[in-house]
Parts: sequence; C-alpha cells; structure tokens
Amino acid sequence: MESEGYSPLFETKAVKGRVVYRVFAASIFVGICLIWSYRVKFVAEGGGRRLGWLGLFAAEIWFGFYWVITQAPRWNPIRRRTFKHKLSQRHEGEFPGVDIFVCTADPEMEPPAMVISTVLSVMAYDYPPEKLSVYLSDDASSKLTYYALMEASQFAKHWIPFCKKFNIQPRSPAAYFASHIDHQGKEVDFIQTLYKDMENRINYAVKLGRVPDEIQSSSKGFSQWESYASRKDHNTFLQIVIDGRDPKAKDVEGSVLPTLVYLAREKRPRYFHNFKAGAMNALLRVSSQISNGQIILNVDCDMYSNNSDAIRDALCFLMDEEKGHEIAYVQFPQLFDNITKNEIYASSLRVINEVELPGLDSFGGPLYIGTGCFHRRDVLCGKKYSKGYRNDWNSKDYRNSGDDVNELEEKSKHLASCSYEENTEWGKEMGLRYGCPVEDVITGLSIQSQGWKSIYCNPERGAFLGVAPTSLIQTLVQHKRWSEGDLQILLSRYSPARYARGKISLGLRMGYCTFCLWAVNSLATLYYSIIPSLYLLRGIPLFPQVSSPWLIPFTYVIFAKYAGSLVEYLLAGGTILGWWNEQRIWLYKRTSSYLFALIDTVLKIIGLSDSAFVITAKVTDQEASERYEKEIMEFGASSPMFTIIATVSLVNLLCFLGMVKKAVESGSGLVMTFQAMALQVVLCGTLVVINWPLYEGLFFRTDKGKIPSSLTIKSFTLALATCIAFSLLL
Repeated sequence: MESEGYSPLFETKAVKGRVVYRVFAASIFVGICLIWSYRVKFVAEGGGRRLGWLGLFAAEIWFGFYWVITQAPRWNPIRRRTFKHKLSQRHEGEFPGVDIFVCTADPEMEPPAMVISTVLSVMAYDYPPEKLSVYLSDDASSKLTYYALMEASQFAKHWIPFCKKFNIQPRSPAAYFASHIDHQGKEVDFIQTLYKDMENRINYAVKLGRVPDEIQSSSKGFSQWESYASRKDHNTFLQIVIDGRDPKAKDVEGSVLPTLVYLAREKRPRYFHNFKAGAMNALLRVSSQISNGQIILNVDCDMYSNNSDAIRDALCFLMDEEKGHEIAYVQFPQLFDNITKNEIYASSLRVINEVELPGLDSFGGPLYIGTGCFHRRDVLCGKKYSKGYRNDWNSKDYRNSGDDVNELEEKSKHLASCSYEENTEWGKEMGLRYGCPVEDVITGLSIQSQGWKSIYCNPERGAFLGVAPTSLIQTLVQHKRWSEGDLQILLSRYSPARYARGKISLGLRMGYCTFCLWAVNSLATLYYSIIPSLYLLRGIPLFPQVSSPWLIPFTYVIFAKYAGSLVEYLLAGGTILGWWNEQRIWLYKRTSSYLFALIDTVLKIIGLSDSAFVITAKVTDQEASERYEKEIMEFGASSPMFTIIATVSLVNLLCFLGMVKKAVESGSGLVMTFQAMALQVVLCGTLVVINWPLYEGLFFRTDKGKIPSSLTIKSFTLALATCIAFSLLL
C-alpha cells in the first residue's frame, strides 16, 4: 500500500511460478534423502569396493548439502522496475553529484583505446554535466594511458553533444561505430572521422611504445613522469584534465563538460598496494577533495555504458522517499557484448544474472560484484546504518569551488600516497576491504552486515557491456581468482557462516555461501568424475542395478536436476547447446580452477603462498578471435589446469573403451554390463561425450589453438598410469 501522498519511484514484483518450483525442489530433496538412505542401508562389502562406496557417499552428502544451499536464491526471486519520469518530476533540480571511477592496471592487457571508449561512454550520461565527474585510475602509471585520456578530453567536446543531440545508444564510440555500419549523414561521418583519427593516433603511440616528443612537450602533465622509476616506484601523478568549474571547459555547443581526472597513485616497493581495492580507496579520498559526489559509480575499464539512463535508474532506488534511506548500493548485472550464440565458455553469467541475483535481492540485496555499482559515498566510507538516517540531496558541498586547479591537484596528491593509510581504518572499516582477491564481494558483505540493504537493477536495456574471456585459459584463471577469493571470505572474519549470523538474513547468508563454497566443490566433483569410471573398468558396481527400485531416486534426482537446470537456462534466454557448453565448463572449472583455488587457499593459510591479483586479458590475436567466433574451443597453452582436465577426460575415455572391450571379450555383452552398472556406464559415457572438444584438441586439431603435444603426451601417460595402477591395486 502506498502512503498518503507517496508514489514510489520503483516497484517490486515477485516472479511467477514460485509455488510450482518449491514443490519441484521438495521432490528432489526427497530423492536426495533416499539416495543417502540407500548408501547407509547397503554398505558395500570388500575393502576396495567399500572404500569407493564410502567415497561416493561422502560426495553425495556434499552434493546434497550444496544443492540445498543453492536453493536459497531460487526460493523467492523478484523483479524491480523504476519510474524515471517520477524521479524527474520530483527531484530534477536536486540531483546529487555523481563521481564515476574507471579502473585500469595494464596498458597491454587493457588497451588505452578501449579504456577511453569506456571513459567517453560515462562522460556522455543523460545527467547534469556540472554534477558529473569521471576519474581514471591508472595503476600501471602509463604515459600511453594518460595520453589517450588527453586525446579523449578533446574528442569529448564533439562526442558528448553529438550523443545527446541524436540520443544515440550505446555511447561508447568504439561500440557505436562498430554496431552502426549503416549510418548516414555528414555530422555522423564527421564524428566518425574524428574518432578514427584519434584512435589511430593512440594506437600509433601504443605500437611505438611511447608518446611522441612533440606531444609530451605540449602538455605540462607529462612532466610528472620525470620522477618515474618503474610501475612500482613513482610519485602520485594527478591531473585534472577537464575542470568542470572552469567557464572555458565547454563542448562545441557551449555546454558544460563533466570534470575529468587522471590518477596514478604513489607506488613504492616497500608498500603493499592492495590491488584494485587500494586504487578505489585512493580515488575515494582524492575525489572527496575535487568533486565530492554523493554517489559513486565504479566500472571496470572494459565495461562501457550501454544505457545513458543508468544513473537515473539507480537514483530511483536511492532517492525513494520511503525506502531509499535503507539502500547502500545499487548493483547492475555484468553483461558482455562479445558473447557467441552458444556461449562456448559459459561466460555470460546468464543464470547468475537472471536467477541468482534476483533471488538474493529478495533477502536484502545482491552481492557487490566490483563493477556497474552505484554506492552512497558516506556508506562506502564507513557510515553505519541507523533508522533515522536521511540523506541531504540538497547539499551544495558536492564540488570544491574554492581552490585554483593547480592548488587543488597539489593538495589532493598526498591523499593517494603510500603512507596515508597507515594507522587508519582504510581497508578495514572504511573504503573497500583489504586482504582478499575479491575485495568487492567482501566489501558488500561488510556493508550489508552493518544493516544496509542493496538493490539489484536489471533494466531491459543493459546498463553496462564488457569483454568476456575468449579462451579457456582466461576463463579458468578468472574463476580461480573468484573462487579463491570467495573461499577466503568464508574463512575470514567476515564469513557469512559466522560473522554475518544475526546481521543479515539466513537466505542471504546461504546465497553468499553458494559462491564461497565453489572451491570446495572441486573435491567431490573430481572424485565423482574419476572413481566410478575406474570401478567400471574393473567391473565393480557402485550404484543400484537396473532391476532395483533403488535406481529410481538416483534416476529422478539426476534427470530432475538437469532438466530443471536446462529450463532455467532457456528461460534466462540461452540455447540448448549453450546449456550443454555450460555443463562442460562447469566440469572444467570444478576440476581445475576450483581445485587450484582450494590448494592455494590452504597454502596461504599455512603461510606457503600469497594471493595475487590476475588481470584477465582483453585482447586476442586474429586467428584466436576467428576460432572464438566459430565457437571452436581455444587451448594453445601448456597449463597445469589443462593437464588436470585432459588427464581426467582421458581416464574416462580409457575406462569406457576398456569396459566395452571386456564386455565383448567376456561374452556377456554390453546389455548385461549395462544392467549391472547402468549409472556408471551412463556417467562415464556422458563424460566422454562432453569432453569431445578436448579430445579434438588433444588428437585431431592442427591449428595453434590445439593442446600442445607435450601436454598430450603427459596427460595420456598420467591417465594410462592411473588406470593400470588402479587395476593392479584394487
């Protein structure tokens, strides 16, 4: 019910079909309990068989427990819709200042031309430009990136009015000109020519490896690099490239330009820099002196703005008169513009975006995922929630207006120094939290545990689009970092299982545990992917025979679980082949990424390893890109992760072929073998089928994306040795 005179700025609706799903989930849980009962009632005899039996029982207990955990986000999903016209009617004149943080860390893996397209896209929001400030954090302290930003500041004078005049979408010039090849008109051609010229100049400098001398001499900003020693040893470089307070900072139409700032925080070898979290915290402090926007948006350098109304969507939640004061941040989904039709690497995060995050929204809010998120500045800086809290959107101190730009730069530099955070609460109770590879998730959890809520906003037009991994190794490395960081959260003082008890809802705690337990899943999955196949090779059954009624719960749980997963994926907009590809990547992640994450976490706990932040490359060579477009799996590297997944796949292939050979030679035939060990035959056969792209990479392909011959030999030797050793020892 609406209060008298109150008209909400957003609405919340429950997703239909919840009751049907709950009944369906309950039936699966009954089947899981029957499977556990079977294992207890019919404990296998014989040392070797009993060991395999008990191992499967332990794995099935884990799978059942984890399945229950994953039901929380699916129990009560909701959808949000904003009313931007109401926002404009009531608050147009009192919009808060918005500071946008764009983070980059490596000009080779994150090309400057790509970075500035993201910067330009957020500079062109449909929002009062005098209340908009954009900050580029360059943790590589690259002259090339700074030069690209200088070029972008000039191009913005043409690009921003062009975007607003024609209301174009998206407002990343690279994305717009790539997707609108049929545009016409002199003005469009003129803007495209300007953009191509700028892009060519930037790419020429990148290819040259330095900024041309004549350009460096024309801008005082480059003089800051005179003290530069290396990426890890330099002063703070801070430049207000466009000063939004300056009357001369106008576009070609005479309108005010947003403030644009470059920051490379100080780095010294003796100080640990805390990766992206350290960069974000430096931005928080520096921006508080320059613009002090009440709202903070942070985006990764490859996540350009695809929706010019995204700020207004976020403000519909944050400025709502009845509920806005409870909301700390508004999280948009992480979407990608380079996903192929059938998503060969399952990189779209489709089920997470369309099912799990809406489900968590009903329990108090989604995770903070590190990009595409609008925060209240004061909350991000440590403000605790109180029922009487109200934000003063009419505050006029959102922008520093007293200092000259040069004075402002000098006064702000010390805020990004290495020593500033010593003996302070930064990284602990203020800013992004330190000590975890997924600093974003742990920060969001800490904020929610203080009483704040978060909102998941997924508008019809995606707010941000980025670059998804285009090779298997990129995918596996990315998920290793995510799963390792999530597991560290579970073991930290911020653990949703302990620290958050009584502070956030049970459903939200379970939702966090869904991700925090990714790495632990590796053990049960690895066991289930190898042991039943090895026992199949020896002709030893570990599951009920076809004639046994106990086969029914196994069959039902397997069929229902995967049928439900398929329906879920299709309703989220995917394809059948895309779902099949997701099952393959699910297997590879659990047996490699998650396993290495678990091992590294254990080593870190005992002091034998340190966490490292690994940047996912945003560029690939031409041949690899063509294979990606054709949905041909890319290997092409000799990685320990590939060794594991190749060895496991070959163990299953050898076991399946060995089973067929023995069945034929014994005279019992495949029918008798199937009747005795149906589930093992199906499981092993499914693993063989799902690994077909891997077998192609091992044995049949000749392109550069195949698995290296040395790894093929190593994996085959390990798989053969495993099968022989198991046969001899059992």
